[in-house]
Amino acid sequence: MKATKVKTQNIALPAMIAALYVAISLVLAPISFGAVQLRFAEMFNHLAAFNKRYIYSLILGCLIVNMFSPLGIIDIVVGTAGTLIGSTATYYLTRKTTKHLWWYMIASLCQIPGVILVASELTIVNHIPFWLTLSSVFVGEMLSMAVGAVVIEMLSKRIDFTNGKRK
Repeated sequence: MKATKVKTQNIALPAMIAALYVAISLVLAPISFGAVQLRFAEMFNHLAAFNKRYIYSLILGCLIVNMFSPLGIIDIVVGTAGTLIGSTATYYLTRKTTKHLWWYMIASLCQIPGVILVASELTIVNHIPFWLTLSSVFVGEMLSMAVGAVVIEMLSKRIDFTNGKRK
């Protein structure tokens, strides 16, 4: 019976994270897209440190959300690539530590390549200076990751995001 519960959790949790990523981003669409961007769903990027299965849910959630982006195909490709890079780097760079605080700091730093990609696409599409888009996207991303570290840490006390893989 326990094996069935674990298998169900392996499917259900990542699916819920992808769905929450989409729902939060779309409910907050006015601030989730554009030159000034605060996508609170990015907080879920911390979960890649807990288990690699969240990489897939983050990529799927980001891909679906970017289909609604006013920037079109460029955001689907570039924005999703940023999530792929950041979440994969988070997973591999947190392998050697078990301290959640380090996971959150590493995950936040791993978002920087994605921030640069998104700022580049916004500069090209909106013809806004790169430094301006970079600073606004960077601030929004770090705010999302800071809020996310607190939220994910509180949730991790009640939900086993590792599913026995790390704790």
